[in-house]
Amino acid sequence: MARFYADEQFPFPVVELLRALGHDVLTVQEAENAGQRITDEEVLAFAISQKRSILTINRDDFIRLHRRDSNHFGIIACTNHRNWEKFAARIDEAVTAGEPLQGKLIRVVRQVN
Repeated sequence: MARFYADEQFPFPVVELLRALGHDVLTVQEAENAGQRITDEEVLAFAISQKRSILTINRDDFIRLHRRDSNHFGIIACTNHRNWEKFAARIDEAVTAGEPLQGKLIRVVRQVN
């Protein structure tokens, strides 16, 4: 299972569901990095230091960081989705394809029904 670092805006109900699916998820709040006005670059640097993939709904900034330097443990850039179960399932499906996440940008978008 994947090791994630969820950024400050990432929905906590999805974090809990991913944990129930067996993923190791650390949040910015649990790492005591919340509210300290840390930059996205610092969030990514912390994730790298912990060998974790970023979980974010802040897609534009983290896609930009990936394009600048893909030397990271993965960035999962998501479209926010209020159906938490579907949101977690789509992330789980995207990261359990068997390929390592290192250096990859994975986009998880909400399906329009």
